[in-house]
Amino acid sequence: MDLKKILRVIRRADRDYQMIQDGDVIAVGVSGGKDSMVLLTALAMYSRFKGKNFTVKGVHVSLGFPDMDFHEVISFCDAHNIEFHIFPSQVYEILKRNTDKNGRLKCSLCSKFKKATVIEAAKSLGCNKVAFGHHSDDAVETLLMNMIHGGKIATFRPKMFLTNTQMMFIRPLIYAYEHDILNAQLLNDIPYVKSTCPNDGYTERQEMKELLKRLYDRYPMAKHNFLYMLSNEKQIDLWKKEDEDTSVLK
Repeated sequence: MDLKKILRVIRRADRDYQMIQDGDVIAVGVSGGKDSMVLLTALAMYSRFKGKNFTVKGVHVSLGFPDMDFHEVISFCDAHNIEFHIFPSQVYEILKRNTDKNGRLKCSLCSKFKKATVIEAAKSLGCNKVAFGHHSDDAVETLLMNMIHGGKIATFRPKMFLTNTQMMFIRPLIYAYEHDILNAQLLNDIPYVKSTCPNDGYTERQEMKELLKRLYDRYPMAKHNFLYMLSNEKQIDLWKKEDEDTSVLK
């Protein structure tokens, strides 16, 4: 398989944020989508690099959405010697009983359930870390959503330890652009399973994607600069309130 570009960004993320240590057993959260399938494939290859000593296990938590067939994914993993596990859940049934005022599934609630069920599955397999396929475009979209809806300048972290569950989360694709991931999936014929979630394509995140696309069409350099700004700590220049006694003229 030709995944050189994806493997380069994984190596860079691993180096910059010390994501992977010897002896790690990493559960890759596999939704079935292109991002998570490319991550699973590339991370399994990365684990076989000289000097690397960690284990990768693919973990899919079946949320209960109808007509999602993973037979091709299972066959692909078998053919490439990638350990893969499927765990059932009742997430979809719970979501249907807790819709928003418009009768739609709550994406935020779904995200919490998915994270919790993947952690539980990972622990049952003896994993000490969970890897998700979030990429640089996801990070910028999250930043915009937090600014617009939360009044805060924040996005997800490349590496995060959850103390309440004692689990480390890593995101090895943070330096990858979505189009590079899609190209890797297509060129290497990596199978994926299209989501049958009724909200797919109609979320706030989708709105951010469309907003950013219009922005990048007009200002192409912004795509690189937006990724760069997420780690450009030396150039943070925001307002800082002064203490009352130092701000009053004397």
